[in-house]
Amino acid sequence: MGELEKTGTESGWLAVVNPNAGVKKCMKDWKKISGLLKKHEIDFHPVFTEKRGHAIALTKEYIQKGYRKIISVGGDGTLNEVVNGIFWQKCVNPLDITIAVISVGTGNDWGRTYYIPADYDKSIALIKKEDTFIQDAGMVNFANGPGMNSRYFINMVGLGFDGLVAKKTNADKDLGKGNALVYVKNIFLSLFAFKSVPARIVIDDLEMQHNIFSISVGIGQFNGGGMKQAPDAITDDGLFDLTIIKDMSKWSVIANVGRLYNGTIGKHKKVEMHQGRQIIIEPRIPVLMEADGESLGQSPFTFSIIPKSLKVVVNKEKLLKQSKSQK
Repeated sequence: MGELEKTGTESGWLAVVNPNAGVKKCMKDWKKISGLLKKHEIDFHPVFTEKRGHAIALTKEYIQKGYRKIISVGGDGTLNEVVNGIFWQKCVNPLDITIAVISVGTGNDWGRTYYIPADYDKSIALIKKEDTFIQDAGMVNFANGPGMNSRYFINMVGLGFDGLVAKKTNADKDLGKGNALVYVKNIFLSLFAFKSVPARIVIDDLEMQHNIFSISVGIGQFNGGGMKQAPDAITDDGLFDLTIIKDMSKWSVIANVGRLYNGTIGKHKKVEMHQGRQIIIEPRIPVLMEADGESLGQSPFTFSIIPKSLKVVVNKEKLLKQSKSQK
């Protein structure tokens, strides 16, 4: 076994590798990762990203060449780009593609939902088993320069304060500074730079006006390196879970950071939680957005759910145990 030729086959995997993921940890670890793929007798062809957005183009190109199984080797941002490549290509139905992940990033929030291990050998063993789950995806339309743009996502979008924190965190990563503590550091730094913004919010047929500090639009539960910002989100229920944090003092934010990690953020009096399929968010002044950890653009925002539209490799054994324990 080993690397395939550049024409895909039904059994072969395309490995989209982001060498810069995890502050270049992926570059250092690729030899180990590729060795483990060979050890588990997984046929694969690696391609390496060279810049932001490159994984989108590579995914589209290699689906056209015949690949129907893709391993994202990197962080949540790499996975987001692979997903966008799958949706933007026109060759096959996105559900004809199987996605697997080897997590090498600093957040790895999507993988937490499906109990994807950080250990390379264990995560590659899951790829070999190829147990899959079909989850929802989302699309967000947003401003980007003078025009509008669109992006698919499979975990979570953060707006307002979250968008600013992500922008600062991604700038740190670009400078070679990246770990879970960097996100927490930028939460505190951003507190002094962000002010709540009046916004019109429409969730299906429900319309409201709030001074917003932060809004999370979740398919999955986690963001920011383990924060449970959408604690009730279910990845295949055809609904977004919104966590709206209204105008909150800086000291209240600091005092309640723990709630973001333990899933009790919805119990705070300044927080509202909603579900919906179609969402419009129109702040009075522009606010920033991140999708699956990637800083992308600014308001206004329109969200649409795409139910049960992506096939992903999961830790089926752990998911079943968790499901039984909750009954």
